Amino acid sequence: MKLLYLDCVGGISGDMLLGALIDLGLDLKTLRRELAKLKLDEFEVSAKPGKRRGITGTKFDVSIHEHDHHHHHHHDDHEHHGRAFCDIKQLIESSTLAAEVKQHAVGAFWRLALAEGKIHGVAPEKVHFHEVGAVDSIVDFVGACIGLRELGVEKVIASAPLRTGFGFVDCAHGRFPVPGPATVELLKDVPLYAGDEEAELITPTGAALLREFATEFGPMPAMTVRAIGYGLGSRDLPKSPNVLRALLGDAEGGETRESDRVAVLETNLDDVNPQVLGDVMDKTLAAGALDVFHTPIQMKKNRPGVMLSVLCAPADADKLSRLLLENTTAFGVRRTEAQRFKLDREIVVVKTTFGRIEVKIGRLSGKTVSASPEFESCKRAAAKAKVPVRRVLTAALAEAEKLYD
Repeated sequence: MKLLYLDCVGGISGDMLLGALIDLGLDLKTLRRELAKLKLDEFEVSAKPGKRRGITGTKFDVSIHEHDHHHHHHHDDHEHHGRAFCDIKQLIESSTLAAEVKQHAVGAFWRLALAEGKIHGVAPEKVHFHEVGAVDSIVDFVGACIGLRELGVEKVIASAPLRTGFGFVDCAHGRFPVPGPATVELLKDVPLYAGDEEAELITPTGAALLREFATEFGPMPAMTVRAIGYGLGSRDLPKSPNVLRALLGDAEGGETRESDRVAVLETNLDDVNPQVLGDVMDKTLAAGALDVFHTPIQMKKNRPGVMLSVLCAPADADKLSRLLLENTTAFGVRRTEAQRFKLDREIVVVKTTFGRIEVKIGRLSGKTVSASPEFESCKRAAAKAKVPVRRVLTAALAEAEKLYD
């Protein structure tokens, strides 16, 4: 699996991330071609080599042409650029960019809008981006999403604890403490510390991108590094290099499309009302569990009971454990991690005399080894055609049979 480890040595901002991705091998021409799909005022992106405290890397810049004069756009220069979140979302979604680029760019912006909205007491849709929403921020967000996709990154892990810097920074709303309120809001639940540099090391844009892409924060995992990039920040810090180091490589035995790790949560219940149990199953599935089931067991004092089991992504385990403790009579939930070997799956649509039916196909090393009609899809078609569902199933199975390699 292609893993990107973001080592936030000197913090992170949108332009530092782009500098690092270009340093890793993202082609500037490709980036420009993709960014041109945004219907934005004129802007230019450039990347040039530079040094921070003896480390060579790439400095990424966005410059904006306003009317005729060439004008370099900095984060503090904002008033004439207020754009509401809903306009930015519309701008990104109406472009011809790849679907996943749009999804992540809007996702990162939405995280920022939520944080800014909470601080200023505004609904997130209505948040006007001043220092962040100007053109350079749109370019930073969209550019980073383009870069990660172009480099084929499948998973991002970021370093922790993150050093935020300390002191004050002047911005649109006056003097703000460092880390900025939006940055802290975005990095809730991530270990942070101030460190020894009196400067804003993590910008709200950098924090929103970390939150959108990083699936975990911590030390570097086992990986074989294939490429290293350094993205330069905008100034030299007195005590440490103002760089973001990006390591791209292969993670050992990580998740692939055919294997992953799941958390298994279990609790034994000897006094649970069956109706409550049904409700808990629904709630757990709605909260993102991969599977929920219960097994009859014989418990102490000769009581019949059930063992409730939940399979979920490791990242959701804490949330779902809390849900089980709040909604059942359980006093404890056991948690283990399991390695899961699975088929790479895809839904395809087949045509039958009863209309179009979805079929789930499973592949192993690229070869189709399973093709089964989705029952809900058959049920809908049967209702529409006013025939028993088994007839639709039979027709769909005959079509599904043709999908095997």
